Amino acid sequence: MRKITTLYLSALLLSACSMDRLPLVYHMDIQQGNILTQDMVDQLEPGMNRRQVEFLLGSPVLQSAFHPDRWDYVYTLKPNAGDPVRRRLTLHFQGDQLRRIEGNLVPDAGNTHQG
Repeated sequence: MRKITTLYLSALLLSACSMDRLPLVYHMDIQQGNILTQDMVDQLEPGMNRRQVEFLLGSPVLQSAFHPDRWDYVYTLKPNAGDPVRRRLTLHFQGDQLRRIEGNLVPDAGNTHQG
């Protein structure tokens, strides 16, 4: 009986380690990547040069050696409470000029900045 109780308690303690959120334990908000807001993205316009885009959004998180005319911005926020936030923005350049904007955070449809 003692072995069964010990085994049961051990299994219970180990299962608690796999819980994502323990009650009464504070978890910090975790932010990664470039902070992207709709206001920042709304200021993007086709024809802007790379330097202007970098001034608005900061340096891109990803710059591929295979796609030098593509900049990727990624932002994730895992808050203490609530659902995680994931924002992705891909900018395509032709030479030094911004040509196309893609992602789940694009200029507002009311703006005519996307071309």
